[in-house]
Parts: sequence; C-alpha cells; structure tokens
Amino acid sequence: MAFSFCSFSSGSSGNCYLIKNDRTALLVDAGISGKRIIEGLEKTDTAREQVRGLFITHEHEDHIKSVRVLGKKLPEMSAYANEATWEQVEAAKSPGLGPERVELFSTGEDIEPEAFEGISVKAFHISHDAAEPVGYSFSFEGKKVSIVTDTGCITEEIFEEIADADLLVLEANHEPEIVQYCRYPYPVKQRIVSDTGHLSNECAGHCIRRLAQEHPKKRQILLGHLSHENNMPDLARMTISDVLEEEDIYTGGDLKIDVILRDTMSRIYEL
Repeated sequence: MAFSFCSFSSGSSGNCYLIKNDRTALLVDAGISGKRIIEGLEKTDTAREQVRGLFITHEHEDHIKSVRVLGKKLPEMSAYANEATWEQVEAAKSPGLGPERVELFSTGEDIEPEAFEGISVKAFHISHDAAEPVGYSFSFEGKKVSIVTDTGCITEEIFEEIADADLLVLEANHEPEIVQYCRYPYPVKQRIVSDTGHLSNECAGHCIRRLAQEHPKKRQILLGHLSHENNMPDLARMTISDVLEEEDIYTGGDLKIDVILRDTMSRIYEL
C-alpha cells in the first residue's frame, strides 16, 4: 500500500503537511488558509472524508490559523495535541471542536487508533518558545516520515527519533549573518538564533552530516520552514552542501535533499 508525504506550505508565514496511505490521511498543522488546504487535498486526490487527524506541533499562528475552518470542512477529522498545546490553541483560536473531536496525548507515547489504517504516530519534544512544542514521526509498513521544524537546536532526543527516518522534514530557517543585519528588532533577532528559536542552515547541515555518518541509509531530506527574510533556497542548499562536503559526503545517491517552500505546494513523495 502506498505511503506518501506532501507539503502544502512550509515557512514562517504558514505550515501544513499531508501524510497518507491509500485509505486514510493525516495533516500536520493548519497555518495557512483553509481554502489552500482544501485545494491541496483536491490536488493530491485526497477525499475530505479520508482526513482523520490534524496533528498540531505548537500554538503559534503560522501553525493553527485554520483549525476552526478545518473542523467545519473535514467531518471525520479530530485534532491531536498534548494538553499544554491544546490549552493555548483554545485560548488563541476558539477552535470550535467538541470534546469528542479532540484527542489529547502525552508527548512520547505512540498514537495508533484503528481509524489511521495502520499508520502509527509518535510526538517528541523539540526546543522552541511555546508551551510544549513537538515534532512528529509517522510510521507505516516499515517506512517512517519525521518532521522537525521550529526548533532552535537538535537535542539528543530529536536525533535519536529521526535516526531511522526514510523521509525527514528538517528546518533550515536562516543564515545567522543575514539575521544580524535584517530589519527585525533586536529581541526578535535574539529569539531566532537562540536554542529555543529556529534552526540555522549550518545547524541543519551538521544534523544531516551526523545522520549520514552514524546512521547511513537511503534517505530523502526536505529542508523546510525557510525564512522569507533571512534565507533563500539556493543559500540553504549551498551552506548544507559545504558542511557535508567537508566530510566527503555528497548528495544525489542514497542521500537526496530538496527544499519545500511557503508559497508552493511540493510534489508528492512516495515512500
């Protein structure tokens, strides 16, 4: 049975990802308009009734903007979040989902209801300035998709969780030198580059290098959550390639790297 991933949007202005098999579909975050999400489902031949879960990473606007709209448009969908995150979502958005459509979990536990048709989900801690932010791994028939964005650093917990991922969405948010001279206020700049902010291109490169060295396997990496102000796709690729090539690691064989964007839907990646 097919297992696939598609990014509807990835960036500081909005995030939404689709993971699906032939029978069920799951969304991660709803930080873009409901219209764009529904269009993404249509373009990927995903029936609205197939969407069984919306997994929320944290409560910032670029991740929860359309929770309420999706609750109305996707009748079989329940929202999944840890308790600390959901409390913040309710305070910020009045999501309009009754308790029967909200599933609270403890970060670290496996989530695998029958409605997911064999897809199991695990949430894991990341390092960001939110109530209890998480990344997610989705596993199905021996294949694994992991999503790590909105983290200021790669902790050992994160690294251990993504070590065996076949497809990894990894944040490559900014170049610190560009942040230093951008138009943002100084406190915002400090937040971005902190350990509870966003992952730089170089830090993403070091993570990929360690994965290649310690856990070599055929792997697709998608660089995501690029800053519109402080990064560019070619710059992210170049910085990461430089980090890898210092250790004679090259892309194009078992290690493939693409960039997913905020204003363009990605292709469908089949695992």
